[in-house]
Amino acid sequence: MSKSILITGGTGLIGRTLVKSLHKQYAITVVTRDPNRAIRLLGENVKCITAEELRSVDQFDAVVNLAGEPIADKRWTDAQKARICQSRWKITQQLVDLINNSSNPPAVFVSGSAIGVYGRQGDTVITEEFTDFHDEFSREVCQKWEDIALEANTRVCILRTGVVLSDEGGALSKMLMPFRLGLGGPIGSGKQFMAWIHLDDMVNGIQFLLEDDETKGVYNFTAPNPNTNHFFSLALAKRLERPCIFRVPAFVLKTLMGESSDLVLFGQKVVPQKLIDKGFKFDFPTLKTALADLDL
Repeated sequence: MSKSILITGGTGLIGRTLVKSLHKQYAITVVTRDPNRAIRLLGENVKCITAEELRSVDQFDAVVNLAGEPIADKRWTDAQKARICQSRWKITQQLVDLINNSSNPPAVFVSGSAIGVYGRQGDTVITEEFTDFHDEFSREVCQKWEDIALEANTRVCILRTGVVLSDEGGALSKMLMPFRLGLGGPIGSGKQFMAWIHLDDMVNGIQFLLEDDETKGVYNFTAPNPNTNHFFSLALAKRLERPCIFRVPAFVLKTLMGESSDLVLFGQKVVPQKLIDKGFKFDFPTLKTALADLDL
């Protein structure tokens, strides 16, 4: 009998690929606001339910929580900030309550977060042991998200995720157009670090945590070799065989995006030390190998 897994955020970029990767060995249930749409995206073999229909987690061997309003898609008005927070905190609290009230709780709870929890950190090398967080909105969102998840009475793994690179959407798709037109280039100073991870390594890493009973706590989900925005821009332009001669001034981005521009004007030099120490093998440890694999 196959194991059973519950996934929130299953129709997102990471979730869709995770479902595809796990469906042959797990019976998968996805929590979604629109079950009909989710079935069209994920296939008939995946059971799709709403959060209101989720009354128990007794039947699941594992829970993976990836739900959350995209953090950089819209300006950070007070209303949008509230949506960003509640879309993460509410479902996480629901799952934790169900786990803690369960007579047969899942063996593992894998819950999302982001490297934004560290706040802006310049060129300081950030491992999971780092605790001198910079106080800003991204830290507030992620810290409470993590704190809620860690209250679950089971093995808990937290995914502090960097920029996920994929040819199926996500942050990279938003960057491509200016580069394809020959108008791409560094953002602001270009010195800020971008800690990224290939989508396949992201999904394989989640499966690694699901299957290794000794893993627990926070994990940086980034490739071992973070790069500056300037380096990233040069590499992307080279991959697309386009020039990299323009620069987006910081004031332009601040005008267009408001406070949320902080996410791209500042960064963190994050390394996945705990995954490395556990022996996890990255298929795409360098930016060159990652970009070469993508259909751009």
